[in-house]
Amino acid sequence: MHRHSDFAGLADLAPALVARVPTTLREVGGLLEEEHPDYARFLTEQFDEIVAGAKLFMMRLVSPAGQDRAELSSGVEQAAFEEIGRQHCREGREVTSLLSAYRIGARVAWQHATEAALAHGVPAAALASLGSTLFAAVDQLSAASLRGFLREHTSTVSTRERLREELAELLLSGRADIADVRAASARAHWPVPRETTIVLADPDSDVARALLGFDGNACLRVRQEDALVVIVPDPNGPGRRGRLSAALRGAGTVVGPVVPVDGLATSLSVARTAARLRRAGVLTDDPLFTDEHLDALIVHQDDRLLTVLRQRHLAPLAGLPGHARQRLEDTLRSWLRNLGDRRAIAQELHIHPQTVCYRLRQLRDRFGDALADPRVRQSLMLALAWEPDAAHEPPNRAASQR
Repeated sequence: MHRHSDFAGLADLAPALVARVPTTLREVGGLLEEEHPDYARFLTEQFDEIVAGAKLFMMRLVSPAGQDRAELSSGVEQAAFEEIGRQHCREGREVTSLLSAYRIGARVAWQHATEAALAHGVPAAALASLGSTLFAAVDQLSAASLRGFLREHTSTVSTRERLREELAELLLSGRADIADVRAASARAHWPVPRETTIVLADPDSDVARALLGFDGNACLRVRQEDALVVIVPDPNGPGRRGRLSAALRGAGTVVGPVVPVDGLATSLSVARTAARLRRAGVLTDDPLFTDEHLDALIVHQDDRLLTVLRQRHLAPLAGLPGHARQRLEDTLRSWLRNLGDRRAIAQELHIHPQTVCYRLRQLRDRFGDALADPRVRQSLMLALAWEPDAAHEPPNRAASQR
């Protein structure tokens, strides 16, 4: 708070300051021309209106009311400068340039003010008060523009995120036609890619959140059930699969098959099936790319059907003790995989060739001529390849040596 006496010497200075306003603004325009030509152009185009406003502002600076910094800028001016900040944000311009222009204007105004004050013999205390008041006013107007910029930015980000989330929901619904997708994409400023894929991730994963910045924040996301669903555009672009794999490594994510935009519902369904199999331990890759495990996904799409398949085609082994049944299943699987090559079967199962012959006789006794039927062998291979505890290579069981 300044004393009224500090402003006593400024009363006669007002006309001189007002008279210098046009010259001051022209000098400001010249300085802005080099670094901020758009501001200089605006100053030239709106010169008369800006001069009128600046004169009123100068009069208020040297008035006794100017000693109260809360009154340095009116509500109308605050709102006007806040709108300037909002407009800068809407146009995608940097607020730092605007604040820099304000500082240039304040510096030139202060130079003219000191020249006028010295010419009129204004006391040092009054001049110091004027400088403090001038720069406080500029700070207030700068803060108003910055506040407007930040509020608009927050509003814009919130609106954009809402539109992007709505777009993601639309894409994943499987019910929208391409016209709806393009309209929603335009509103969300998301270019429609030629191909897309789904990434399912833990919503609390830092890696999953970082994925949103993959390729310039081009990914969409939405929370569904207990997972974060991320839509990744153009995953088959040059080098993108490797980059995606590196970005996701260690996060326990599942990547759906690559599909056109209108096939994202299918990609999501496949990814959810793969996530279920990963939790069950059937698939263990990290990250898990579903297109590398389509056979497992097809077989396990409905585990009830797989159970029925196994019960039907492995019925001849029913009733055997657990270890005995497992040995014969391992042998039958290896026989099918190695096309009957007994030496290869013995090497794979780590047993003697004579043991292979013995087990094969047991299998023929139980299955009979069915083993000669290509369709039966095909079904047996499917049933044995995807048994719950033997989805991969048969284990090296000590019991199988007997």
